[in-house]
Amino acid sequence: MGKSREIRLNTFQFAAPSHNWAGLWRHPRDNQADYNRLDYWVDMARLAERGLLDGIFIADVFGIYDVYGGNADAALAAGAQAPQLDPTLAVSAMALATRHIGFGVTANINCDHPFVFARRFSTLDHLTDGRLGWNIVTGYLDSGARGMGQTTTREHDQRYEVAEDYMAALYKLWEGSWEDGAVARDRSAGRFTHPDKVHVVDHDGPYFKVHARALAEPSRQRTPVLYQAGTSQQGRIFAGRHAEAVFLNGQTPTIAAQAVRDVREAARSAGRDPYDIIALLGATVIVAPTSAEARELQAEYREYLHAAGQLALVSGWTGVDLSALSLDDALPFVRSNAIRSTLENLTVRAKAPTRIRDLLDFTPVGARAPVFVGSPVEVADQIEAWVGETGVDGFNLVRTVMPESLASIVDLLIPELQSRGRFKTAYREGSLREKLFSGGSSRLPETHPGASYRRATAVQASALSEPASGATRRTP
Repeated sequence: MGKSREIRLNTFQFAAPSHNWAGLWRHPRDNQADYNRLDYWVDMARLAERGLLDGIFIADVFGIYDVYGGNADAALAAGAQAPQLDPTLAVSAMALATRHIGFGVTANINCDHPFVFARRFSTLDHLTDGRLGWNIVTGYLDSGARGMGQTTTREHDQRYEVAEDYMAALYKLWEGSWEDGAVARDRSAGRFTHPDKVHVVDHDGPYFKVHARALAEPSRQRTPVLYQAGTSQQGRIFAGRHAEAVFLNGQTPTIAAQAVRDVREAARSAGRDPYDIIALLGATVIVAPTSAEARELQAEYREYLHAAGQLALVSGWTGVDLSALSLDDALPFVRSNAIRSTLENLTVRAKAPTRIRDLLDFTPVGARAPVFVGSPVEVADQIEAWVGETGVDGFNLVRTVMPESLASIVDLLIPELQSRGRFKTAYREGSLREKLFSGGSSRLPETHPGASYRRATAVQASALSEPASGATRRTP
């Protein structure tokens, strides 16, 4: 891998008091408890854009973590992704305060019918002037399913069958309902839209039915940039067909590298260029002017971790009730309906048994991903080493203490990466898709299966077709 390859960086956020590290909102310099104030999001967006980050990646989960101890007490007490807000609603304010930074927003396919969802995300793509991405998730918490009137979440593999049907309906709405040129905005003729260029979507899938015109006119990107998180076997297949960027975890370079290879192979099997997908690895960064100061920060942050809240998160992610185990017990592998790749990484793929206490520290095991600690030079060295060993294109940087963790990345780490030629010194113009892929356009490339639904190039498809041959390869 060439030394000049540009590394992608997002700040990884959550609309709750704690994200992946429970309890850090208690730190005296932390402002995550202000997650429900618009200034929190606007100030963060301005800071992230000052650092030329590619995006603000906002995670979300629909439900409360109640596997630990069979109830939600630990998650609620620790503020561990609860309470939570809808992450979409702050995006337009952040977009108004910035010009370039992208927004990767997580949304669960079980929460909105495709007809409703298509309008909502078209709206955000309009209001951000084409800077929107959607992180496609299928849901894994029974608590969220019960809130929607169901008994449990669907079985793991069936969730991806539902997602395939959901995507087909969305592609028809975003790509096939309104032709290019349908919107005239012709004042002299008194014509806003050409009715003959706006078509009814007929989708009769096994899970979703849509018989209507898309409500929103096409946005700059039509289909937002498509992110996907999940590296189970079915998740990889789904990513290979649909994702333009994948979010991965893995506490060792070996695990992460295999995940990258698997996703790229899935893309190849789907008839796509494997490098049409940007691979992003989760990571925690603690950087300070000197190595000693960074280690002091790590020790300081450790004091504010909420043990029960952290175990509540891991219990939810793995489907294993960790309250029934002692701190010296090994994490068992069990079949569950939760995030299979997380449990597999911590058990069957781990170099050594993962003890429950190992999940309660700023280590790769506790993070389920790399933890980069040190001076700017040291952290940049670690990042470059992981990129070289794993083939990832960049990282989603998990927040720790806010805003200082993000400010240290912007003011210390990014200048070091720029001095090595590994990080951009200016944004590209254009939409989020154009910024992420050089030589591309705002629209899905012809190599993507969603492009087959375009009326401008083909009759609206009733099923995903093979991508066009000879299409130009996009370069991340």
